[in-house]
Amino acid sequence: MIKTAVVTGAGSGVGRATALKLALAGWRVALVGRRLEALEETRELAGAARDQLLLCPTDIGQPEAVTQMAAQVLAAFGEVEVLINAAGTNAPQRSLEVLSLADYRAMLATNLDGAYYCVQAFLPGMRNRGSGTIVNVVSDAGKQASPKAGPAYVMSKFGLAGLTQAINAEERGRGVRAIALFPGDIDTPLLAKRPVVPDASARAKMMQPEDIADCALFCVNLPSRVIIEEMLIRPR
Repeated sequence: MIKTAVVTGAGSGVGRATALKLALAGWRVALVGRRLEALEETRELAGAARDQLLLCPTDIGQPEAVTQMAAQVLAAFGEVEVLINAAGTNAPQRSLEVLSLADYRAMLATNLDGAYYCVQAFLPGMRNRGSGTIVNVVSDAGKQASPKAGPAYVMSKFGLAGLTQAINAEERGRGVRAIALFPGDIDTPLLAKRPVVPDASARAKMMQPEDIADCALFCVNLPSRVIIEEMLIRPR
C-alpha cells in the first residue's frame, strides 16, 4: 500500500525537510505552499523520489484555496493518511507597540486558520477510513509567551496547540490522532523576519529543520494504538 501525506509550508524549512524525508521513505507527498518556485525546488531536492511529489501552490489562509487544493490532492492520491501542518510566518514589527493589523491578520491566517482549514479538508476522509495522523508544528511560543516571538505569533501558536487537543478529544475514538510539536529555535528562513536577525554563530547553536522532521516522522511511524500528544524540542 502506498502511503500518502500532505505537507504545508513545503517550500522551505521544516515543511521542506519533512516532505523530503517522507518521499525518500516511499511516501507520496502533496507539497503545499504559497510559491510554486519554492515547491519546485523542494521537488528537485528529492532526486529519484521527485515523481512521488505533487505540487500544490496554495495560500492556506484562504478557505476556498484549501478546498481546491484538497480536491486536487484527493483526485491524485485517492486518500490522505497523514497531514503535516508546518506552514508558519511572523513579522519583523511584532511587538504590541508596533504590530500592524495587517501583520496580525496575516499571522493568524497562516499559522492558525490555515491549519484549521487543512484539518477540516482532510479529517473527514480519515474519520471515514478509521485512521489518520495529523502533526501540527507549533513552537515553544505555544507554551510560553516571549517578546522574541511577539503576541500575534504566540496567540496563533496557543491556538494551534488547542486545535491539536480538540482533535484528540473528539476523534481519537475514530482512529485519528493529532500531535503537537513544540520546537525551540530552528535555523530556518523565518529567522530573516526577526527584528534582529541571528548571526552565523547564533544559528550554529540552533536545531536544523531535519531535526524536527525526524520528530514528525517518529510520531507518524508509531503504531496506530499510540499517540504522542505533545513533544517539546529544544537545542541541546
